[in-house]
Amino acid sequence: MQGQDYIFVREFVAFAASVLIKAWKESDDSEGDTEVILGGMAGLHDEIAWFKKEASKWGVELSETVPQKANQLYCRFLESLMSPEVDYTVAITVFWAIEAVYQESFAHCLEPDTNTPPELQEVCQRWGNDGFGQYCHSLKKIANRLLEKASDDLIVGKAGDDVLKKAEVELIRVLEHEVEFWNMSRGTA
Repeated sequence: MQGQDYIFVREFVAFAASVLIKAWKESDDSEGDTEVILGGMAGLHDEIAWFKKEASKWGVELSETVPQKANQLYCRFLESLMSPEVDYTVAITVFWAIEAVYQESFAHCLEPDTNTPPELQEVCQRWGNDGFGQYCHSLKKIANRLLEKASDDLIVGKAGDDVLKKAEVELIRVLEHEVEFWNMSRGTA
């Protein structure tokens, strides 16, 4: 499934770039949003290089990998969120959710008594490590801050309700896409 992950990460880079632009345009950056997102993008560079190295090791030709349906749908979903009309609050909530699901899934494999096969330990350590967990926590803080602001705007009669509803809908869509992607990876989709 490395090829499918590689395809997704390449699309995720474009999505991350769109979130970075939204952060630059819509935040005063006193909270360091752009630095957090930019740090994540640097990690994506390393991730792509790692996928290429692993594909070479396993004889997988990434350029010949055809995206499976679950991957195509997830990538289309990401593309739909790159539009300038999508609010930064919605985009960062989705960004956090995608990263957090990935990190928590692999962190679970590192817990005692999970019987993770030795050949998967490196992968689990790569994405389940505490450093990636801290990064996800930073994204969560940004998303929570913006969601709170939207909630406060709603209380004072500004347009926060629409943003909150969209963020909730897109968060649920992330979870649905994640389930389908993991099922695809396990060969059950």
